[in-house]
Amino acid sequence: MIPHDPEERRALIGEYLLGLLDEPEAAEVRRLIEEDQDAARMALDWERHFLDLSDRLPAQTPSPATWARIRQSLGLDDAPSAKVLSGWWNSLLTWRLSTAALALALLVAVLLPLLRTPQITTERYTVVLQQPGEAAKPGWVIQISSDGALLLDPLIADQIPEGRTLQFWTLINPADGPRSLGLVEAGQPLRLPAEQIGAVQAGQLFELTLEPAGGSPYNRPSGPVQYIGRAVLASVN
Repeated sequence: MIPHDPEERRALIGEYLLGLLDEPEAAEVRRLIEEDQDAARMALDWERHFLDLSDRLPAQTPSPATWARIRQSLGLDDAPSAKVLSGWWNSLLTWRLSTAALALALLVAVLLPLLRTPQITTERYTVVLQQPGEAAKPGWVIQISSDGALLLDPLIADQIPEGRTLQFWTLINPADGPRSLGLVEAGQPLRLPAEQIGAVQAGQLFELTLEPAGGSPYNRPSGPVQYIGRAVLASVN
């Protein structure tokens, strides 16, 4: 059901544009946007806001292996027109990879907690934790609010082997080494106060590693990195 409160309605339209609604809800919001001028203006405002955020993301150049898999999946390797299309296609795919796949992951991560307070101007740090390697699949997102509190939210449900646990780390200066922020339960959010996090800066490293039950026996990670990312400053109007 479409809410009557303007702020709740605006938040619902933002969720629709991010693709977060199921089909019945999405169909209802589509009809609202088509029939209601105020709803259409809200949708345009969200689209401009999303595009502004995606424009801040740096372009990412896929590896040759990734390009090969993309071309193979699209049947372009043996297509006679592949050469003619290569310049245009490479440009299009670069745009898609840098502003669609990566932007969508970041937009969902950054905007989902903010949809219910869209009029508040804040500056906060955001970290998208991704699996190492070519796939770079987002698995967790970190939100650090203006008061310094941290929220770690899962995007997927990890399957952790018996007798192992996830441990949360941060690194500012390599000379000082990593600092443990505690153990994490797979698939469950974690909230930490500003006093435990300390000052955060752009580029600060955060990671989740797979450790023995009870955590690393050392004051540093001892197991493989499961997810890793760096803090970026996100401004929301």
